[in-house]
Amino acid sequence: MNTTSKAEQRRFWILVIIVSISGFSQGMLLPLISAIFERDGVSSALNGLNATGLYIGTLLVSPFMEAPLRKYGYKPVIILGGILVFSSLLMFPLWKHVVFWFILRLLIGIGDHALHFSTQTWITSTSPQHKLGRNIAIYGLSFSLGFAVGPLFAPLVSIHEGLPFIVSGLLCMSAWLLVFNLKNDFPEVMKGNPSETGSFIKRSKSTIVIAWIAFLGPFGYGFLESSLNAMYPVYALRNGMELTSVSMILAIFSIGGIVSQLPLGMLSDKFGRQKVIPITYGGGALSFWAASMMGNSVPYVMLTVFIAGLFIGSIFSLGISYMSDLTPKDLLPTGNLLCGIFFSIGSLTGPFAGGLFLEFIENVSYLLIISILFVLLFIISLFGTKRKSILQ
Repeated sequence: MNTTSKAEQRRFWILVIIVSISGFSQGMLLPLISAIFERDGVSSALNGLNATGLYIGTLLVSPFMEAPLRKYGYKPVIILGGILVFSSLLMFPLWKHVVFWFILRLLIGIGDHALHFSTQTWITSTSPQHKLGRNIAIYGLSFSLGFAVGPLFAPLVSIHEGLPFIVSGLLCMSAWLLVFNLKNDFPEVMKGNPSETGSFIKRSKSTIVIAWIAFLGPFGYGFLESSLNAMYPVYALRNGMELTSVSMILAIFSIGGIVSQLPLGMLSDKFGRQKVIPITYGGGALSFWAASMMGNSVPYVMLTVFIAGLFIGSIFSLGISYMSDLTPKDLLPTGNLLCGIFFSIGSLTGPFAGGLFLEFIENVSYLLIISILFVLLFIISLFGTKRKSILQ
């Protein structure tokens, strides 16, 4: 029994390492490519559109993800996803072209989604109920930690343009090799035949009806992550901010999320996620509004963005926990898959809306668009939780 427990712990921490390295590559890739394109004179609209490649890949592969996971198990899906990610990263320096880099980001999106869906479902399906919240919080924490470190490697581009891609690719490959130490396992909670499109759609509809309010967190975080990391650097560089300062601002937001990840998870366990989540949206909206008032004052922007990170840097993992609370066990894999889909929809919306904002609106801080989004999520979540309480 003790041997089984040690094997489970070892598996959990290997999955956590994989997720943190994936977060690192995403955290570095978004601001790095945006800064390179901005330096080369690529329009902000095209810059934002190119950033969506990562999330289009996620959406394209999502309907087909359950069937191979059920048939082949977690390990082969993680191996294939890892190969797509690190090989694509290592191919960036080969040819600098907008279309070629878009295709590589598309492939990274597919690989990343395979990694996240497999590891996330493996963790949520095998964690004991009394440790589910803790394990999901650590999962989110590891991704946030990697994502916080990622932007700090973007300035390596000043040494050689291909160096950040090579470093990221080699780190991903190192983490990927750890998977071969794991014994393959299969999800037990999937029912029906996921290979049938109708079955997938039916399960998705059932899950959305039950847990739609939980998917606001992944959607909001996807919008926030992609627009902040892909388009805010464009805005900041145009307004005279140094790339190093931009990297520090992006990293400090992630650090805020890291600091509050476990405390917010514990508070949501104690007081209920339906009470804690609207507060995080409201606090994030106020913090980003304050940051939009700070202009180019890097210390004050860092302070307010750090506070924003404290509030909303962990809404993705809170959303997963809330989904797990609301969703029946047999729909849990579909719920995990939908978390990724809503995250991707938000991530697609962020750079597109941000690119249009920069293209057509002048003399207004880019951070205001993020504040407005979280005001809307705050209102929707308040209305949704009250409605659920009335129905119950």
